[in-house]
Amino acid sequence: MAGMLEYKCPCCDGAIQFDSTTQKMKCPYCDTEFEVDALKGYDEDLKDQKPSKMNWTTPGGSWAEGETAGLHTYVCKSCGGEIVGDDTMAASACPFCGNPIVLTGQFAGDLRPDLIIPFKLDKKAAKAKLQEHLKGKTLLPKVFRSQNHIDEIKGVYVPFWLYDSDADAQLRFTATRTRFWSDDDYNYTETSYYSVRRDGVLGFDAVPVDGSSKMEDDLMESIEPFTMSDAVPFKTAYLAGYVADKYDVDAQKSIQRANERIRQSTEDAFTQTVTGYDSVKMENSSIQLHGGKAKYALFPVWVLSTSWQGNNYIFAMNGQTGKFVGNLPVDKAAARKWTLGLTVAVGAASYAVMWLLWLAGIL
Repeated sequence: MAGMLEYKCPCCDGAIQFDSTTQKMKCPYCDTEFEVDALKGYDEDLKDQKPSKMNWTTPGGSWAEGETAGLHTYVCKSCGGEIVGDDTMAASACPFCGNPIVLTGQFAGDLRPDLIIPFKLDKKAAKAKLQEHLKGKTLLPKVFRSQNHIDEIKGVYVPFWLYDSDADAQLRFTATRTRFWSDDDYNYTETSYYSVRRDGVLGFDAVPVDGSSKMEDDLMESIEPFTMSDAVPFKTAYLAGYVADKYDVDAQKSIQRANERIRQSTEDAFTQTVTGYDSVKMENSSIQLHGGKAKYALFPVWVLSTSWQGNNYIFAMNGQTGKFVGNLPVDKAAARKWTLGLTVAVGAASYAVMWLLWLAGIL
């Protein structure tokens, strides 16, 4: 059964109809008219339009015999966080919520990482960056400034899925150019509408999506980028002195986020090529991925978790580049004292000025 083809008016999004009187396409809502020939190219674009197809081949590496002999699994009973460490791991607190972690036994199962980016910045650098971040914040609760607490910052290898693919994209835009002029009687405005098409292929390498539900996506994306030229084949020796978060969001479940990032990057790249117009609006985007595959990697992150008044605050620093992010609360009691002190100081200063003016005989 043939489908009904509908043209939308670029001015008001109403359905355009053929007007037998003018022999033109006309919008019944805003009365804008279009030449029939002008819509031929648009018609061809609609016929060529394809649905997006974004499929992936997910990773499936396995551990070699004896490779996990020195690795142990630890579980936080409070938040459910599960981390992996070797025999040298001294951590006894969860890096995600700060509560005690319990050794549950020998590490087993799960996929073997393909790549790892080793830590470039040590704990001293991470502490210095955190102290710099806290500097000058007078209304910060004291627990955040405690040296003992800052010493609890931990180096964590966070699981990431890395997606490689070529994106074959077809995008259609509606663009406008507007000109204005006047005569003795009227002011005129003429708006010209254009259908603009962009086709092309973009290559994506190592689009990262974190595989840990304990680490918010926006937090991990905020400390990007990670430099992939430093990535090396995974070896358990790199875990010495650090902990590794076990992924609990697998590659299949992470595909949606990878597709969102690829789609947004593709649309942004092609939109930037549509220039010379007064306005540009994307009408349709079709993306087909070719050769999509994913790899499993561990990225270095310094993490400090702080609980305060029932809320958990996580600070994260890229262990490769030093980029640091984290939200800070305000101690409301300290804020009230500060406001009261400021009010008293301003009042005292005002009284002193009035008194001096009185002594000078001005008042």
